[in-house]
Parts: sequence; C-alpha cells; structure tokens
Amino acid sequence: MKLTLRTLAALAVLSVSSCQAPNSIPLDEAGIIPIPRSVTSKSGAFELNSESSIQLIGAGGDLTRVGNFLAEKLRPATGYAIPVSAEKGDLILELTGGEASEKYGIEITDDGVRITSTSAAGLYYGTQTLIKALPVEIENSSVVDADWTIGNGKIEDEPEFAYRGAMLDVARHFISVEDVKHYIDQMGSLKYNYLHLHLSDDQGWRIEIKSWPKLTEIGGKTEVGGTEGGFYTQAEYSDIVKYAADRFMTVVPEIDMPGHTNAALAAYAELNPGVNLPDGDFATMTEGKIDFDILDKNPEPAEIYTGIEVGFSTFATNKEITYTFVEDVIRELVELTPGPYIHIGGDESHVTEKDDYIYFVERVQGIVTKYGKTSIGWDEIATAKLAPGSVAQFWALEENAKLAKEQGNQILMSPAKRAYLDMQYDSTSRLGLHWAAYIELDDSYNWDPATYADGINKTDILGVEAPLWTETITNRADIEYMAFPRLAALAEVAWSSNERRNWESFQKRIAQQGKRWDINGIGFYRSPKVNW
Repeated sequence: MKLTLRTLAALAVLSVSSCQAPNSIPLDEAGIIPIPRSVTSKSGAFELNSESSIQLIGAGGDLTRVGNFLAEKLRPATGYAIPVSAEKGDLILELTGGEASEKYGIEITDDGVRITSTSAAGLYYGTQTLIKALPVEIENSSVVDADWTIGNGKIEDEPEFAYRGAMLDVARHFISVEDVKHYIDQMGSLKYNYLHLHLSDDQGWRIEIKSWPKLTEIGGKTEVGGTEGGFYTQAEYSDIVKYAADRFMTVVPEIDMPGHTNAALAAYAELNPGVNLPDGDFATMTEGKIDFDILDKNPEPAEIYTGIEVGFSTFATNKEITYTFVEDVIRELVELTPGPYIHIGGDESHVTEKDDYIYFVERVQGIVTKYGKTSIGWDEIATAKLAPGSVAQFWALEENAKLAKEQGNQILMSPAKRAYLDMQYDSTSRLGLHWAAYIELDDSYNWDPATYADGINKTDILGVEAPLWTETITNRADIEYMAFPRLAALAEVAWSSNERRNWESFQKRIAQQGKRWDINGIGFYRSPKVNW
C-alpha cells in the first residue's frame, strides 16, 4: 500500500491528538468560584480514569476526612472506585509543614494532581477548587459518560478575609436540621467558614435551654404567620455543629437581646418589664418609648407574636433575674459550641432606654468573656464600651462601625444594601423585602469591604457575612431562590482580592456554576444580568 503525503499528514495529526486528553478546558477558563489568587494554565491536561486513586501524605484524621470527601464527590458521576490510601495515587493531598493556614496550592500535570497546604482546611478548599475545575457533569449523582479532564497548570490561593460567613435566621421561620445541613453543603462548596444561626427573635425561640424549658415549650411553638414553629434539641444543635465542623465551618449561635426578645418574654413573665405587645401597629406606642417608672412589678407574660414588626420588645434590664437568665443561656450554649464566638444581638432595641441598653450590653459581654468566648453583636453594640476583642457587625450605621474602630475593635461587614440575602432582587421578586434596597446580583458583587464605609479600612475588618432573614422565607426552595446566586457573589467578595475580582469574568463563571446548581436541583434565581 502506497501512502500519499496527505495520508501521512492525517495520520500524524491523529497521532498527536490521541496523546492529548479530549475536551479539556484551559485551567484559567474553568468556572472556579471564588476566583483564586493566581491561576496559570499550561498545555495538556490530566484525565481522571478508572485507575485513579487518592494518596494522602501527612497524618491526622482531618486529612483522611478530606481525602474521603474528595473521593465521595468524584465516585457517583465517574463510576470509578477512587480508593484513598497513603500508598500511591494520581490525586495527591499533601499536608506540609509550617504554620497552619487556609492557603493552598494545586499543580496539575498529565500524570496527576497535587494539592498542598499546611492545614487540612486548606486542602479541603483545594479540593473544592479541583471539583469546580472538572466538567460540570461531576455534580451528577449517577454515572455519566464524560471525559473527566482538567487543564494542566498551577493555582496558588488564599483568602482575603479570615471570617467568611453566612447567617441563617431560623427564628422568624423555623428551618429543619436537614435544610440547615443542605445550606452548609452549599456554603462549603463556596469556601465559607462561619455559619451564624439566628436562634431567637420576637417570633420564636429555637434552641433548647434545659434550665429554662418554657423557652421552647412556649416561645418555640409558632413562627411568622402563625404556622407551627419548632426548635432544635441540644442533640440536634450539636449535630449541626459537628456537621459544619466536618466541613471546616464554625457555628456562631446568636441570642438576640435585649430587643427582639418577645418569644422569651412570652415564656417567662419575670423577664418582661411589664408592657405587653400592644394591639395594632407598633406605632401606637407613644414615640416607641416605655416609661419604666410606671411598670407593673409583677408583669404578665407577653403575647405570642407572629408578625414582622420590630423594635417593640425588651428584657427588663434592671432586674437581676434577667442576668441570671442570660448567664444560664450562655453557659448552656458555650457547652455545646466549640467555636470562639457567641453573638449577643443588640440591634433595634428601640424601647430600651439608652443608658439601660449600654448597661445591658456591657454586662452581657462580661458574661460571655467569663465563659471563655468572644462577643459579636450588631453594630449598635459599639455605642457601649466594647470588651477587648468583641466584634461589631456592621449592618446599618457607619458611625457605629467607626465607634467600634475607635475602641480598637474589629468589624464584621454585612451592609444591608449589599449583603442582605432577604432583599428582593427587583420589584417583581416573589419573595423578600426591600426596606434596605433592591439587590441584584451585580449589586452583591460590585463592592469592596475595605472601601465601603468611610474610615473603615481592611485592617479594621474581621471579615464578611451574608445574612438571610426569613420573614418571607419558609422552606428550602425559598432559601435557594433568595440565596443563590448572590451567596456565590458574596463568597468571592469575602475570599478573593478586589484586584482579582471582575464582573465580566464572574458573569461567565456564575453561568457555569448555574449548570452545577441545575444538576443538583437547586432552584436559584436566574438573574437577567447573566447569560445562563
């Protein structure tokens, strides 16, 4: 058989192409969110195959847990066994020496992938990046016929802020353990490391306190709209804490006080200053004030409240029983919470006299400190003297954030006009409120925490948190609609440097992330700002 020059050329092309992994996307074009600090693409690709395995280099149960997490994520869609061991593997997770940090590196070659970090948390974040560098079909829960390729290159990455949080309000509407875990899974995939649970408010008390059982018996039985509420037993709360910790996430429990306390006041009359919730609107109260000189000495319990007005409730800040109560609650929470923070609320205490509010906040901070924890509170707490290390969560007033800075305390950035996930996207949104703003996806993305508030610089900021209040949210579908895709935008604000962030790049990457959400059945809001 005589070969022509044309035939030889065709064979040469076939030979070259057969040596390359098919359909690989260059590493710097992968839909990775949050965007890493540095991504360098190289020619060629690594292809996951039936012989692939994970090798662990280093020691410790956390390392094994990360290896098993990656294997469990890769197995369903590929159908591959993906064993995990210390022997050999083309997917290497290496725990290196040095001071533990969340920084990680990834190197991808034709022969394999190596993820390195000085901490298991860093390796976990590296695996989340690796998963997002794979084809979106990896999200499937059953076998898919696909080319499991990753473009060759290097990634160097570390977070911009140490605290990257999301808050879930389980008080206005009770959210089940299963749905909280689902939210934790989505947060973990976006490299969040703090889950703030808003456990009490006027409409419900959601955590079992064994020394004060009526908190859940009475205060936990309803929710906004008058539907049946619920609460977490201490065992259920501990289960959530462990589930989060397994994903390198710390739970921050919040007991909101001295305002937002009607559920507790309905359960225990002795905590009540003596004025019950008035008939009609909150505005019927005289200028929103209570005259503490004419209060009943033996107040009645407050009425159960299922509306969404704020600012009408307060603990009796001048009674010792109040501080006995607060200490009991904090003590039991501390026993269940290994993380460093207890959130003491402090917002919208409109009927608490200013001097009484300051006294209360300062005394409660002392109780938190007594039990070895650090207080976080909404920015109003900065009007009191902050304990060393206490954190003010900026949501409303820049002047309060400045007061915290002037006292030498750090600020957690949650500006309502950018970070509140319960705000409507626009006037047609089927859920949400808009008292702060309408927040489209680009509004969530296009801001810099280090320049947002006058006089607040990056060194003053502990991190960023995205709160999801649930006045209008009742279930997982509602959560998904309001949180996604904005939770991904805020994840990038918290993790990636302002210099690396770019709206046009994010538009492309969030469209790829949307395909992953579709595969996982997550009913996200399809913002018109993105070509999905």
